[in-house]
Amino acid sequence: MKRSTNRILTTHVGSLPRPDDLLSMMVARDMGQPYDAQALAYLVRKEVADVVRKQAEIGLDIIDDGEFGKPNFIFYVNDRLSGFEPSDTPSGLGWSGTRETESFPEYYKEQAEQNKGVRILGAAAATVCTGPVQYKGQKLLQTDLDNLKAAIKDVKVEEAFVPAISPGNVLVGKVNKYYKSTEEFRAAVADAMREEYKAIVDAGFLVQIDDPHFVTNYIRNPKLTLQECRQMSEEHVELLNYALRGIPEDRIRFHTCYSINIGPRIHDMELKDIVDIMTKIRAQAYSFEAGNPRHDHEWRVWQNVKLREGQLLIPGVITHSNVLVEHPQLVADRLVRFANAVGRENVIAGADCGFGTMATVKEIHPTIVWEKFKSLVEGARIASQQLWGRAVSS
Repeated sequence: MKRSTNRILTTHVGSLPRPDDLLSMMVARDMGQPYDAQALAYLVRKEVADVVRKQAEIGLDIIDDGEFGKPNFIFYVNDRLSGFEPSDTPSGLGWSGTRETESFPEYYKEQAEQNKGVRILGAAAATVCTGPVQYKGQKLLQTDLDNLKAAIKDVKVEEAFVPAISPGNVLVGKVNKYYKSTEEFRAAVADAMREEYKAIVDAGFLVQIDDPHFVTNYIRNPKLTLQECRQMSEEHVELLNYALRGIPEDRIRFHTCYSINIGPRIHDMELKDIVDIMTKIRAQAYSFEAGNPRHDHEWRVWQNVKLREGQLLIPGVITHSNVLVEHPQLVADRLVRFANAVGRENVIAGADCGFGTMATVKEIHPTIVWEKFKSLVEGARIASQQLWGRAVSS
């Protein structure tokens, strides 16, 4: 994994807003309406090439395909795992009954009204495991990998990564009626997802493990204490490390966030209460929220954390939680603070979360997203000049 050896490198979390023409065809497919599969495949490949080129032109160093081939960052696995059947029970992925909705019922009721009718592509109610869990998404994954490989041939970037969901997130809303024990069921899901992680790395890309559920236990479970939620996170990490076994640690980056984009968020688990568990994850780099007002102060936590040799931080220095475009100097200031805490070579500039995690949910307009990335790149340049004491070119 590339390091910031002579300047602060830049990246993001993965999901980017889909173009309207691509989105309309994805919606038609999801609704079971007639669509041209060959035309959709061509369009995905074309739009991936375009979004890769745009990332490179802006100056992002470590890029991806925008997750354009997926309906969203979680439910895409419904097409890639066998052994499950739909159920009539709720998925457990909503926010009803959480600490947030209990504290701000009026706000979340209003938000739910505004989002009524928005179709979440690929979403389903809870699914029931009725047979052996196996990975069946080889063809879909290979298409994603081939599209990205073709796109990066024509651009100059440092590296490329491919996001993949963690086993813990896959398990949310899934009921076991096949395996003899919960442990056996969890291990089967981890084994299946390991096949995706390994294929990504074998193809020459970094794998990014997307894992919001790692830190959202506390928000989602008002009846649990902080210590009980920490224990759940410990078990979560144990399962993830099992899934990552044998995959080179220096090809893995881990991303977590709080699942709420725009909201009060007073119940986000604080970094100080989870960082010791997060750093047990077998990954070279940790990506996390640090660019929004709820977590901007948490750079201080890293002053007292000893990273393992070679480990990197990818703090969010731009955010998905508001439409304000961060000033490049603010981005630079944030990066310098992290560099002073853990060393300049151990910091890569990132974003708090993706900007298109659910394809049909458009909270931040695409024009604003790209402007935020410009500030990210310019802020990294300013920080690099300050940290290396000279003008720095990409």
